[in-house]
Amino acid sequence: DLDWLDQGPGGSKSDPFRLCLATRERLPASQMVRFVLAPDETVVPDIKNNLPGRGAWVRADRDALESLVSRKGGFSRAFKKQVTNPEGIVDQVDRLLLERCQATLGLAKRSGALVLGFDQVRGELELRKPGWIIAAGDGAMDGRRKVASLAIALYDRVRIAAGLNGDELGMALGRDHVVHGLIKTGRFTDEWTRDYRKLYTFRQMSDRIWFSGTVE
Repeated sequence: DLDWLDQGPGGSKSDPFRLCLATRERLPASQMVRFVLAPDETVVPDIKNNLPGRGAWVRADRDALESLVSRKGGFSRAFKKQVTNPEGIVDQVDRLLLERCQATLGLAKRSGALVLGFDQVRGELELRKPGWIIAAGDGAMDGRRKVASLAIALYDRVRIAAGLNGDELGMALGRDHVVHGLIKTGRFTDEWTRDYRKLYTFRQMSDRIWFSGTVE
């Protein structure tokens, strides 16, 4: 019988791969979500990979997680005991991944690494290559095209995140609604890449300017 559990947040750091409980794939931990047990034997998502105890891992994919929690055995197979999946655990993971992205944007803003507003983003683009362009998925297509077209004309390949809507971006940044943003190259480029990629794959997004050479 396979041992599905890791050695805890401080163990096995030499091996960046984990076994997915849902699909049996060995994948980089950066593409997965960790789950641990609370004292009452309830399954808890560990988005930051730092909760105590041995953890089970599932591919960061909504379908994979839904399949696992609906399957007989589910997480109990990994923990080798009867466990409780909290109601709405799939939506809980989605919310926690979103909150992680929002927290990173908030930190970037406070550190001066995030530019907001159509004119400000265009001005920053004319000065230097961006780490990421942030575009609200429900923002006006005309404005999004203008920003993306300028970025691609100047730098060829740019990274554009259009997976959050204007309200989700605004919530992260203390505003009602945000459409245009830019993360400057630096520390927060890598942090946003990590957080957004996981939300992107979990939500099975299909915006075609994830890594862009064209404007769709």
